[in-house]
Amino acid sequence: MRVLLGIAGAVVVLGVFSSMLHSLVIPRPTRSGLSRFVQWLVRWPFRLVADRLPSAEAKDRVLAPMAPLAIVVTLISWLACFMVGYALLEAAVSRLGIREALTESGSSLFTLGFASGNRVTLNAIDFCAAVTGPVVIGLQVGYLPALYGAYQRRETEVTLLQARAGSPPWGPEILARYAQVEVMDNLTELFRDWERWSAGVSESHTSYPILIHFRSPKATRNWLIALLSVMDAAALRLSFNPSQPQAEVRMALRAGFICLRDIADIQGIPYDPDPRPGDTLRLGYEDYLRGVERMRSQGYPMERTPEEAWPHFRGWRVNYEALAYRLAYDIEAVPAPWSGPRRRAVVIRTPLTPVDRRPVG
Repeated sequence: MRVLLGIAGAVVVLGVFSSMLHSLVIPRPTRSGLSRFVQWLVRWPFRLVADRLPSAEAKDRVLAPMAPLAIVVTLISWLACFMVGYALLEAAVSRLGIREALTESGSSLFTLGFASGNRVTLNAIDFCAAVTGPVVIGLQVGYLPALYGAYQRRETEVTLLQARAGSPPWGPEILARYAQVEVMDNLTELFRDWERWSAGVSESHTSYPILIHFRSPKATRNWLIALLSVMDAAALRLSFNPSQPQAEVRMALRAGFICLRDIADIQGIPYDPDPRPGDTLRLGYEDYLRGVERMRSQGYPMERTPEEAWPHFRGWRVNYEALAYRLAYDIEAVPAPWSGPRRRAVVIRTPLTPVDRRPVG
């Protein structure tokens, strides 16, 4: 019996160490089963409540504390599992009962020191537990600045996009606003910035997957919808203006769907790595025409007709549409145009193009 307790304790302690190292220390995409399970448990009641709310703002208020709370609960679960694991080890090498072993392991793990054994094997386990507690808390404290630093860098570009794409952002609105204020030459800079942004998000959101569920400060902003709008703007630009410079546009588009695929890999979401240009889109042709009309109404120059551009646009969008829709569904992103369904039917928020008022005379 004591041998089984010792084996179980060693498995628990080593398993929690592995989960902690994969989540906090190893700087590469890894999947920790314990962390993912704990975070799923935290998300479930929040989603249950959010699914019953009618408005996007109400959903956002409920879901906003979900990801930060998941981090706190994950830390507590690590400490609790360490306490149980060390208790099983102490029960295995002594005559302590489970209750007394839990008391001693907790005393050592949290460095309280009010309970201690007088055997060499017990002292060794107590020393290990005493080291573990501060290490876990210290790693978590160091982890939070890195996490919130990545969040701040992500949200800076998302906030800057609001002036260019409205709120919530929409691909046709980006091109419409650039045409309205006659700054089409600056589109290249926008796509260059978002190529780098996609690379940064790909790195941070696969190393720290909890960032996927961190929401923007405002309910009408969302990192995924912002990325989708930029990719749609790039796909429209390539489809309607084949004679314009394409390097930065193509690189931004490719960086965007690679970012989504990297996140899908860490989340275990399946996707077609090599879709065909003629594959069916979930975006309907009528919705596409409404977006094109928004661009046309603001004077966006088009070298192709909407009918001629549609096959090219579809050929680009098949690379990222399914993943963008799936992630938007999972994180309950703001219901923007061209962003797919949500768990409950909600009103689509279409951004309004500002009126371009200029002095006369």
